[in-house]
Formats: sequence, structure tokens, C-alpha cells
Amino acid sequence: MAILGIDEVGRGPWAGPLVIGAVVLNGTVDGLADSKLLTKKRREELNQAILNSGASVGLGWVSAAEIDDIGLSEALRLATRRAVEQIKAPYHEVVIDGTVNFLAGTSKGRFATTLKKADQLIPAVSAASIVAKVARDAYMAELDAKYPGYGFASHVGYGTAAHRAAIEKLGPCCEHRMSFKPLSCLQEQPRTSVKAKPTTKQTGDVAETKVCEYLGAHGYEVVARNWKTKACEIDIVAQKDATLFFVEVKYRKDCERGDGLAAVTKKKLDKMKLAARMFAHANKSTGVDMRLAVASVSGNALVVDNFVVLD
Repeated sequence: MAILGIDEVGRGPWAGPLVIGAVVLNGTVDGLADSKLLTKKRREELNQAILNSGASVGLGWVSAAEIDDIGLSEALRLATRRAVEQIKAPYHEVVIDGTVNFLAGTSKGRFATTLKKADQLIPAVSAASIVAKVARDAYMAELDAKYPGYGFASHVGYGTAAHRAAIEKLGPCCEHRMSFKPLSCLQEQPRTSVKAKPTTKQTGDVAETKVCEYLGAHGYEVVARNWKTKACEIDIVAQKDATLFFVEVKYRKDCERGDGLAAVTKKKLDKMKLAARMFAHANKSTGVDMRLAVASVSGNALVVDNFVVLD
């Protein structure tokens, strides 16, 4: 019986994202434990072992700005949904570390069990805590270079004395959670003007997440995300009624040269058709209706401005 393990990292820091890890293990990985009980070196070794084992791994990211906007409780639910959307392997049970079912109200909520200290008891949950911790720590190390002086690489955003002193000296930056104390007491103090530019991958990931949210709001269920073959990657696979939709997500900052739909070539569509057939075969979905679709996302706010189902 395959278990989807879920655990969070970054609930309490003053800065940086919240990250939810979701893992379905493929076989046994020796030495799994709660990430907090492992050394940095051992976490990184186990993280690589998990990825090398063929496990299905999802990471749900919610930024500091999103946490400020929607609150921590909703951020935990959103990050969990984002992580689970990326899981491609089948599973029969969901185990979430802690006491709150972050999938409640979704189609997977009834399959979820909460368990205190699950990250010490259930291997898939231990794996989820490890991959989330390693990914978030790596992100905070990148922030250390983008925002020098805060010491993000050492305290990874938590409320240490050194972190407090840096905030008092430099003021908050764009990665600080202004809704958290003591940052909420500094609302009148402007954040530092240096704003890190998101990478192309980060922008693409957010665009895909926006499309997933759009599809969910319009009655589609996302069944896979970033499904890869050697020839092509399908950004999103979604289902509505008895039809599978294979969705290509295209982002354009502006539409002066046409929206994202203009970037989908015949060659790309032919590759998508092949990948769709391979997905149907791999998931024993032969015989179902399958359609290709393109979602166009644009602007700094990453708005889904067009969704077209192709003939």
C-alpha cells in the first residue's frame, strides 16, 4: 500500500517561503528520519537518495508575500495543494504530519490521516520533511547572496538575535513576513528597495500554479503536473468529466508580439500528441477522450488571460 507523506518546513520563520513536501516512495530508503534530527550533510545525502530511488516528489511553495496576504493557515493549505498536484505516482493513503488535515475540503481530503510525529514514524513523511527542508535551505542560501547582511544562510529566516539585529539595522526586505511579530511592529518602516528578480523557472512555476487554480475554479481536476517524456513535457494534465486535457502553459510579460498562444508551434503540438498517448498508455487511460489545450498567462501579476481547447 503506497503512502503519500506530507510535511511542512518554514511555518515559523520571519522571512522566506513556506514549503510543503509530498513524497510517494519507490522502495526503501535506509536512514530516513525527521529532518530536524539529521545533520545538514546527512539530510542532503538522504535527499539525493530519495530522488535517485525514483520516488514521486512534490514541493509546494508559498511566498512571504502570499503568507502576509492570506494568512498562515490558508498558506499551509495552499502549499499542500500545490505539492500534491505534482505527485504522479499512485497511492492509497495520505498521511500528514501534525493534527490538521490541510487537504480538507478537497477531493483528496477524505483519504488523509493526520498523525503527530509522523515524520519520525512513517518513512514517506520523513522523506517529505527531508526534501522540503533541503529545498528551502538551498533557497535561503540563495537569498543570502541577493540580500547581504541578513544572514539568511545561517538562520534560514528564523527569529534569532542576529536576525533581529540585522532587521533593526537594515530594515525588512521583500522576503520578510510583515504580518509576523516583530515585523508587524515595523509596518511604517519601508522595506529595503532592492528586490530580487525571479528566475525564469520560478516565474514559470507560478504561471503553471495560476493555471492549475484557474482549472480548479472551472471544474477541472489536475491529475499530473510537469509530466515528462524524452521528447516532450506536458505542463498540466487535467480531467473534466470523461475527458483528459493536456495543457501547455505559455507566459508572456506583455502581448506586443502576440499572447502565449502564438508561441505554440505545430512541431510542439505534434510532440504533445505523442506525449499524451504515452501518458494514456502509462496510466491505463486508453479509450478515454483526450484533448490538447493551451493556457496563456501574462503580465507581472501572471493573469490567466486565455484558455483554448484545440481541435
